[in-house]
Amino acid sequence: MVKKTLIYYLAIAMFVVGIVPRVEAAFVPSQTMAMPAVDRVEDLGTIQAVLESKLVKQRLQDLGFTADEINARLSQMSDQQIHSFARQLDDLRVGKDGLGIVIALLIIIILVIVIINLTTGHKIVVTQ
Repeated sequence: MVKKTLIYYLAIAMFVVGIVPRVEAAFVPSQTMAMPAVDRVEDLGTIQAVLESKLVKQRLQDLGFTADEINARLSQMSDQQIHSFARQLDDLRVGKDGLGIVIALLIIIILVIVIINLTTGHKIVVTQ
């Protein structure tokens, strides 16, 4: 009874620890820092690469946007807006589709099932 409770508790704890997002923190300087020069051409290349993907292109077409309208809107944006947009796209690309999280959860579930099966069928008897 105690073993089962402990196993369930550990399984739940592993699950909670596994789904907690990674948080990054840093000290904020008291002085204002100079922003590095943004490279508009590089940022536009990043944005264009994302806009040319099939899913994004199809979704924009579903919303009624044409390629000319999108390019006109990009040309109206300032360098800082373009840089911010490209940086946000890079952050989105890091997460991808969450396949790693799903695989990790499946491995944890399989391990818990194996541990439960191994411990519930056996009894340890101590004799003198």
